[in-house]
Amino acid sequence: MKILILLVGLVLVLEGMPYVAAPETMQDWLRRVSEVKPNQLRVLGLIAMFSGLAICFVVQRTSLLQF
Repeated sequence: MKILILLVGLVLVLEGMPYVAAPETMQDWLRRVSEVKPNQLRVLGLIAMFSGLAICFVVQRTSLLQF
C-alpha cells in the first residue's frame, strides 16, 4: 500500500511539472486537446494504458532493471 501511495504522489509531481514550468504553453495545449474528437482521445488513452501496462509487465517479469 505504501508503494501505491508513493506512486500516486510521483504521478502528481510529474503531472504538475509542466503547469509550473510553462503554464501558457499548457493552456494552449489543453485548448488543442479539447478540439480533438472523443474517439481519437479514447484511442490515445488506450494506447497510453497498454503501453504503461507493457512497461510494467516487462520490468516486473524480466531482469531488465535489476540493480
